[in-house]
Amino acid sequence: MFILIFFIVLWYVSLFCQTFFQHRYAAHGAFKMSKSMEKVFFILCYITQGSSYMSPKAYAIMHRLHHAYTDTELDPHSPSYSKNVFAMMWRTRNIYRDIMSGAIVVEDRFTKNLPEWPTFDRWADSAVSRILWMGIYITIFIFFATSPWLYLLLLPIFAMGAVHGAIINWFAHKYGYTNYKLKNTSHNLISVDILMLGESYHNNHHKYPSSINFGRKWHEIDPIYPVIKLFAWMHLIKLPNLAAIQAKTEKDF
Repeated sequence: MFILIFFIVLWYVSLFCQTFFQHRYAAHGAFKMSKSMEKVFFILCYITQGSSYMSPKAYAIMHRLHHAYTDTELDPHSPSYSKNVFAMMWRTRNIYRDIMSGAIVVEDRFTKNLPEWPTFDRWADSAVSRILWMGIYITIFIFFATSPWLYLLLLPIFAMGAVHGAIINWFAHKYGYTNYKLKNTSHNLISVDILMLGESYHNNHHKYPSSINFGRKWHEIDPIYPVIKLFAWMHLIKLPNLAAIQAKTEKDF
């Protein structure tokens, strides 16, 4: 039971950091926060994502490329250019590594207003750090796993951030429903999205990428939206004015 609870908690805290900080904040600038608060979330991303940690800067660049070149060969994670979801994940991983190493030249328009903490990223993104986190996870399983079958959960735990991304970037470009007719294959994967904390409203997101609420219809509950409103009320973040949000479209990047 402990292992299952551990997996579920890790699933959601990791996903929260990814959708709140790396996706909505770093990639789309849906709200603003201080440099000190940025560092708090760098650390939270590292703790919750562990061996699958993604640099918020590199993640944001890659996701901006996805919006600019959706469903084309330049899209870092498009089902149209990979044989299966695992091939797409590997292709995305290689592009992420090239961005981190500077092996590819990124246009200036994709690098504006990014959260940066180079010294922290060098450690958090290192092979040593990832191996240490894997060791921590394995140790937890050794002490608490009550069945050999539970060890299968180690695989998604090792690659938690990549798994979250693959669910949306593969399946939400193949299945689901659409609220908006767009020049891409984005779909809303789940009509009431608790599993992916609103991320599966992908068609909505491609229409309004900088919106703080990914849901549009009455049943499209975005669990992160009230959290963003709460953080704004607590003055931990600052929301842009409504007109600025509404003016943004899928052509932001």
